[in-house]
Amino acid sequence: MSTRSKQIAALRPRYEDELAQGLERFFERPRTTCPWCTSAHLRRRLRTANHAQRKPGNFVLDECRNCGHVFQNPRLSADGLTFYYRDCYDGLGEATMARLAASPLAAKLYRARARALLPFSRPLLWLDVGTGHGHFCAEARRIHPGTEFHGLDQGEGVEIAARKGRIARAYRGSFTGLAGQLDCRYDVVSMHHYLEHTLSPRLELTTAYTTLRPGGLLLIEVPDPQSAAARLFGRWWGPWLQPQHLHLIPLDNLCGELAEQGFTVVATDRQEPHIPTDLTSAAVNMLHSVLPGENLPWLPERPGPLGRGIRTLCLPAAAPALLALFALDVLLAPVTRRTRLSNAYRVVARRD
Repeated sequence: MSTRSKQIAALRPRYEDELAQGLERFFERPRTTCPWCTSAHLRRRLRTANHAQRKPGNFVLDECRNCGHVFQNPRLSADGLTFYYRDCYDGLGEATMARLAASPLAAKLYRARARALLPFSRPLLWLDVGTGHGHFCAEARRIHPGTEFHGLDQGEGVEIAARKGRIARAYRGSFTGLAGQLDCRYDVVSMHHYLEHTLSPRLELTTAYTTLRPGGLLLIEVPDPQSAAARLFGRWWGPWLQPQHLHLIPLDNLCGELAEQGFTVVATDRQEPHIPTDLTSAAVNMLHSVLPGENLPWLPERPGPLGRGIRTLCLPAAAPALLALFALDVLLAPVTRRTRLSNAYRVVARRD
């Protein structure tokens, strides 16, 4: 038995016990008003599944007709967040996430994010919130060689980042929970594809304000729910990423809230932050939905010989098509970035 198979066998009893108690406890009561502007004018945006891990459950995203905010409704409870995050970024999923974060495409995106601050600052102390394994900080140090990088995350990855020397200091825990240790320390706080995962984005922005010294800069990058790609690909669009993404915030909403909290927005960008994976991720999501499941501890049954055989045959057969789609994503990226198909945006804001 392989090491992974042993891990799966060890995890299965815990998942079976949790699932036997039902999925209802993983969700809060549905909202009838928008969590951003409190409007009661809501509409169903989409209903989808957990494509990445194939954990059981269906997830609904609603959209506010008043302000455009898109949010998970009903939202995951604390138990639900624990259940669906487990073995995604750590545990069984850690090796996969580490490989993705260390890929050439990711390194290119990290360097672009770091360069976004060059017109505004030469920071001495930088905190990267939601740092994962710290790969962004390692690349950003090439752009800002005089900067000391610290990382914050809830998973074990932040401690791995410190051991690997990618960050000088690791904070493990929630950003809002650790706020008292961070007050007015940092020249830069960055949040790259982090804010959409949080229970209360406004509170995260408040914590960023108190963490920055006066004049410090906040760098945010998030998926754009107003992207035309979101409508084109529907529930298969990768950046929906259910159930991890709880809030998808329109650009104007985020800029307005930053101003309310005492920031001055000094730059916005809807072009360069585009991540060229829409065709590929949509195809992968579709493939996951039709192929028999692999051996995973949260699936109700272990795959039989027929299922394993179909999966073994189909994955290699699909690989050339996926590689071709990825090449097309990259080839089209210079054009896509200049259209409303761009799937992310960036904001740079200064603490007044």
